[in-house]
Amino acid sequence: PISFGFNCALGPKDMRQHVEELAHLADTHVSAHPNAGLPNAFGEYDETPADMVNHLREWAQSGFLNIVGGCCGTTPDHIRAFAEAMDGMPPRAVPEIERKLRLSGLEAFNVGADALFVNVGERTNVTGSRAFAKMILESRFDDALAVARQQVENGAQVIDVNMDEGLLDAVHAMTTFLKLIAAEPDIARVPVMIDSSKWEVIEAGLKCVSGKPIVNSISMKEGEEPFLEQARKCMDYGAAVLVMAFDEKGQGDSK
Repeated sequence: PISFGFNCALGPKDMRQHVEELAHLADTHVSAHPNAGLPNAFGEYDETPADMVNHLREWAQSGFLNIVGGCCGTTPDHIRAFAEAMDGMPPRAVPEIERKLRLSGLEAFNVGADALFVNVGERTNVTGSRAFAKMILESRFDDALAVARQQVENGAQVIDVNMDEGLLDAVHAMTTFLKLIAAEPDIARVPVMIDSSKWEVIEAGLKCVSGKPIVNSISMKEGEEPFLEQARKCMDYGAAVLVMAFDEKGQGDSK
């Protein structure tokens, strides 16, 4: 189950907004563990069990919750009141979420059966743009960022970043550029495609990028075990993956 805890800085209105949004997005159980209000000047919590029950009962009646608990400032009396308020209350029906390719930068980008072509900006690829390669080789990262920004402004929905150039420290170039992109909201709003033939470069990029990126690519050229290890790591990092049809013998030529 997904556990949804509320930060001490959130009030009831903000808490309700967050739990409602999560209830619509999550395809599993949702639990709420609110604080007993905001801490007062003495670091204590003033929300009584009756106060909190009013909020929780409304969230449950609205179909937002499967599990209820307490966090900062709640006491056995709070938990007892929660249990009584939830008695007989139907739990949230877990929705069936439509299967889509779900990516994100700072903003979500979903690709479903009804989607049109996805525009991938490849000007931030040293193997495909001599101008961009020259910028990176000369450490002109401000100019390189301008290329990425122009790609997004011109309609790129994904930015492909590749630093596989023989004269480059590809790990350093990839991490430097992705960290700079992360500081530019007008660029970072779209997902990143981390593009490299070297796993160490891909993993370095995965540690820097925000949201849900695409890994381009992994294959079985080095065998099944390395492929599975890399695939599991991509899953751990929360990335989508492009898989190339290669194994130790070469490119696949049949079904």
